[in-house]
Amino acid sequence: MISSMKFILPIIIIIHLLAINCGANDSAQQNHFYPGEKLTYWGRWGIIPAGYVTLEVLPNEIIDGVETYHFALTAKTNSVVDFIYKIRERHDSYIDMQTTHTIQYKKRTESKYPSDIKLNFDWDKLEATRSDFGKMTSQIHVLPGSFDPLAIVYILRLQALKENSVIEIPVTDGKKNIMFSATITKKALVIIGEKTYETFEISPDMKNLEQLVKKDANPTFKIWITSDGQCIPVKIQSSVGIVSFIFELASIEP
Repeated sequence: MISSMKFILPIIIIIHLLAINCGANDSAQQNHFYPGEKLTYWGRWGIIPAGYVTLEVLPNEIIDGVETYHFALTAKTNSVVDFIYKIRERHDSYIDMQTTHTIQYKKRTESKYPSDIKLNFDWDKLEATRSDFGKMTSQIHVLPGSFDPLAIVYILRLQALKENSVIEIPVTDGKKNIMFSATITKKALVIIGEKTYETFEISPDMKNLEQLVKKDANPTFKIWITSDGQCIPVKIQSSVGIVSFIFELASIEP
């Protein structure tokens, strides 16, 4: 990916990683996501407030004749951080109701280098076509059962995981294919304001993720999610190159 996606990509792939027994491969409504759900995270760069990221489950939509789940991510930095690393992005992911693959993915960026990316899939041919402002920019072969980066956020919530287990899921941005891999590691207490959360610390395999960012970016990532069966990410720490952020859970709706 390009531009501010160098920072956002790790967050949208891993922000909802699961703890022990968080999923059982049942329907999505029985596994912690449903239309109307909205999670908001406030970010900081060191001690400086940086902006926010929201994740929403929107009403189901029909895309190319297929009923789909609709997920959305919005990211925005504040006026202080805008001088250094401005982010204005929205991502929309549409996956089939059986949660077996992505039907469509969109990303819109407002910046010095704006983009309006759409990713369509032809599953009969196992192809993904990527366009920007309506002009095709690439067409690649994809692995069966591939998802876009944002969809992975929610697909992971359907998995039944255990401590020290590893999960692998194919993901594509329409330019490259990778096999997303992550391991659940140790337990840890996380304090945010007046609340204390019992969590698992998650460390993804960054080797594959590096294929989707600059080669010299040296990305690092850690995430802490609750181990209470609700599988809520409460803290996210990410760095790409010289840019380093911490995001903490601010609100859950409804």
